[in-house]
Amino acid sequence: MEDIYVLGIESSCDETSVAVVKNGREVISNVINSQIDIHTEYGGVVPEIASRCHVEVITKVMEEALKQANIKINDIDVIATTYGPGLVGALLVGVSYAKGLSFATGKPLLGVNHIEGHIAANYITHKDLKPPFLCLMMSGGNTQIVYVKDYNEFEVLGKTRDDAIRRSF
Repeated sequence: MEDIYVLGIESSCDETSVAVVKNGREVISNVINSQIDIHTEYGGVVPEIASRCHVEVITKVMEEALKQANIKINDIDVIATTYGPGLVGALLVGVSYAKGLSFATGKPLLGVNHIEGHIAANYITHKDLKPPFLCLMMSGGNTQIVYVKDYNEFEVLGKTRDDAIRRSF
């Protein structure tokens, strides 16, 4: 089987991240530009500022991810990007960038649900993991207990209504 390289773009909140992943299980590179210092003075993430910061750095982050992976954009098989949930303006930056890159290179574009992406990250940490399994998913204001029936089949067994359980600790 020939290796498949995915260029993953994440911009759902206040971090711009681009990764190169081989065969869905091996992270070759992962470059993150954090905006924590910028938003700290406001006491939380300011959506408009987050969006503008994504625009300013996304090309540099992508180029660095390709450089660290020692791979060219033409070697990428698929471009994947987070499409939601998240901050609308921030998501638009990543989705628009990914669409432009897909169009310019002729590579297929794959939209990834942010929450399902967190669940799928388990396959990178635990390379032999296969469904079915139970997953405790915590991201931002989301906490869910998810029964992963198959790679793309999920059943939410329980979730918080108004806050993330991690904030209670």
